[in-house]
Amino acid sequence: MTFTSFTTHGDIRMNNLLSNIAKKASVLALALCSTAIAFLPSTASAEERFVLVSHAPDADSWWNTIKTAIKEAGQNMDVSVEYRNPPTGDLADMARIIEQAVASNPQGIITTLADYDVLKGPLEKAKKKGIPVVTINSGTKEQSEKVGALLHVGQPEYDAGFGAGKRAKADGIKNFLCVNHYITNPASVERCQGFADALGVDLGGQMIDSGQDPTGIEKKVLAFLRKNPNTEAILTLGPTSAHPTLRALEKNRQLGKIYFGSFDLSNEIAQGIKDGNIKWAIDQQPYLQGYLPVMVLTLFNRYGVMPSNHINSGPGFVTLDNLALVEKLAGEYR
Repeated sequence: MTFTSFTTHGDIRMNNLLSNIAKKASVLALALCSTAIAFLPSTASAEERFVLVSHAPDADSWWNTIKTAIKEAGQNMDVSVEYRNPPTGDLADMARIIEQAVASNPQGIITTLADYDVLKGPLEKAKKKGIPVVTINSGTKEQSEKVGALLHVGQPEYDAGFGAGKRAKADGIKNFLCVNHYITNPASVERCQGFADALGVDLGGQMIDSGQDPTGIEKKVLAFLRKNPNTEAILTLGPTSAHPTLRALEKNRQLGKIYFGSFDLSNEIAQGIKDGNIKWAIDQQPYLQGYLPVMVLTLFNRYGVMPSNHINSGPGFVTLDNLALVEKLAGEYR
């Protein structure tokens, strides 16, 4: 506990009093902490190093917000945080990156659980070495617990999709197209499935594997709409699929006419909401997914303290009504 001393003209006795209070408060706080845990002073920042491993390919700009978060968290907590990812989003490559991170003996690992079966092996190695792990973004709380992670920070993906589907159903939607740009990630399918279940329809052929090439996504969306001209709504799973879909709808003159919702935020998605071309975006607050794990691991390593529960960072819905609050921060903090 520290106090900031404000010196006024000749007010020396007040400064001395505040100083004595601060000293006594610090001694008391230390004594209280010592009765609960074995207090260890923080190590130098050079010795506190964490590694965040994501499943995202280099082209996925959505992760820029998380990169901002871990940079600022590292500065604020006085620790080093490295960001690593498979350049093409290959999950086998991600597993190898986690193994390399474990071998480097960091003080903690932050990782997505894009595919539990593929990643559980490398994460079990971290557990055996006593390296604390926090999972974020993809994966479930149950899967996080199975790999021995301290906790999970993220959005329940099925629930988010279901909540979006309830909104669409209330607006009269009966069928849709889910543009899945990362179909190898089970969490992406959960988003589409939740949306379908809320509408009360089978997912079936309403989900397409769009891939991640912008031109390819655009062509596949146009092809689906030509084949299924009665499609009432489109759900995209992030900027990677949302941006090309906007261009596709502009080309076939359905922009602003077809019901359109998306996961995640970007400048383009925010502008789409502003222009009336996108009804809403699901905000999973990625800044929290980057910042909070760094804070949790730092406090755990220094003092042995941590939250008692998993942390839901979302879902929240961004609409025209609340867009002004987040528009200027989209792509950086939102």
